[in-house]
Amino acid sequence: MKEKILEVKNLEVSFKTYAGISHAVRGIDFNLHKGETLAIVGESGCGKTVSSKAIMRLLPESNTIIGENSEVLFHGEDLLKKSENEMVSIRGSKISMIFQDPMTSLNPTMKIGDQIAESILIHRQISKEEAYKEALEMLQLVKIPNAEKRMKQYPFEFSGGMRQRAMIAIALACKPEILIADEPTTALDVTIQAQIMELIGELQKELDMAMILVTHDLGVVASVADKIQVMYAGKIVERGDVREIFYQSTHPYTRALLDSV
Repeated sequence: MKEKILEVKNLEVSFKTYAGISHAVRGIDFNLHKGETLAIVGESGCGKTVSSKAIMRLLPESNTIIGENSEVLFHGEDLLKKSENEMVSIRGSKISMIFQDPMTSLNPTMKIGDQIAESILIHRQISKEEAYKEALEMLQLVKIPNAEKRMKQYPFEFSGGMRQRAMIAIALACKPEILIADEPTTALDVTIQAQIMELIGELQKELDMAMILVTHDLGVVASVADKIQVMYAGKIVERGDVREIFYQSTHPYTRALLDSV
C-alpha cells in the first residue's frame, strides 16, 4: 500500500449569510495515497468545490465557519491549524489547484511566461533566468506548440484549451505532491476535454503525484480515477473503486448520476 499523504476527518464547512447559517459540507472523511487519483463526483452546489477550497484554505475567513472537530492532515500535520504564512509556502509547492475557469484564474495583465515563473520564484530560491528556463520547460511539458513565442503572449491570445494547459503548467511548476483539479474541463469542447484529461494523467504518472479530481461528470472519471466518492447535499453518500461505482452502485443518487451520462 502506498503512503497516505492526506487525511480529511469530519470536515464541516458553513457560511454566514443574510438568511442565517448555510451548511455546505456536513462532516466528510476521506484519505488520499501517494500517486492515487480520487474523484469527487456530484451535481453543482453539493459541496465539492467548497471541500477542495477548504483543504487549500482558500475560503474567505470573514464568513466561513469550519467545524471545531474538523481536521485536514497533510503528512500528519493539520492544515486547518496553520498560519496564513505557512499555508502560502504549502500552496503551489506541496498542494496545487487547477480552477474551473482558466480565463478568470489567469492574470490578464501578465504574460504567460511571467505567471509561470512567478509561481516558481515564490517557492524556490533560484534566479529569474533559471525560473524562466523552467517555465519554458513546463510549457513544453504541457504540449503548447511554439512555447518560446507563447511565453511572451497574454492570456487573451490563447484559446480555451491553451489557457487550461497554461493553468496546468502553473499548478505543476513546483512539482506538487497533490493536485486538486476542480472541473478542469468544464469550459472546453469534448475533444479538448479528452486531451486535457490525458495530459493530466501523463503528468501525474511522470511526477508520481496524487490527484483529487472534482467533477459533475462520471464519464470523465471512468478512465482516470482509482477511487470515486459521490457527494450529495454536503455529504458523501457512496464510495468505491470505479468498478463498484459503475456496476454495483446501491445509492439512488449515484444511479441517477450514471443514468444522466
